Amino acid sequence: MMASEPSSPWPKTITVALTGASGSQYGLRLVDCLLSAGMRVYLLVSQAGQVVLKMEADLEVPGRAGDAEAFFRDYFKSTPGQLRVFGRQQWSAPVASGSNPPDAMVVCPCTTGTLASIAAGVSTSLIDRAADVTMKESRKLILVVRETPFTPIHLENMLRLARAGVVIMPANPGFYFKPTRVEQLVDFMVARVLDHLGVPHALLPRWGDESVPPT
Repeated sequence: MMASEPSSPWPKTITVALTGASGSQYGLRLVDCLLSAGMRVYLLVSQAGQVVLKMEADLEVPGRAGDAEAFFRDYFKSTPGQLRVFGRQQWSAPVASGSNPPDAMVVCPCTTGTLASIAAGVSTSLIDRAADVTMKESRKLILVVRETPFTPIHLENMLRLARAGVVIMPANPGFYFKPTRVEQLVDFMVARVLDHLGVPHALLPRWGDESVPPT
């Protein structure tokens, strides 16, 4: 009789990909909230995503995956083993195979180029491949698309993916809760992502519920 494998200490494993669209704060805040909720995070950052992190968040992320992992572990103060960072062509990463898929994946922010690659099934980078694996293994894939205006090509790609079960969630924060800080607008979008991942949070009050004040 084979011994059973030890259970994971993390309730869920979520892959988060940061691409080169504006809105890196959405992705950073999402990772922070997932780690705070006790989830394990596999983090993927595109080359353009590194440039945007420098421009928008003053973060100089090292190019080597091991160095980037040490950098983000320190940045997020994560517990050992909770945060993994993989290189753009690291095909040995668990996210590259359907034999070890995460529970869900979020591309946040998602460029329209990444959107197009995923819609076409073109796996030229680990981010594309991870999204393809997530879809083929019937796991949840969320794309936080950040672009305006959308062309017919962008819209057709979103429709194609939506019909395949992908959650298309453009970065369109609401204002009904009367935000007074940019951080609240970021939290609005992150809260919507967390809801779809089934991760509990108290980032902002829900519609019709005044018991939870905005953070």
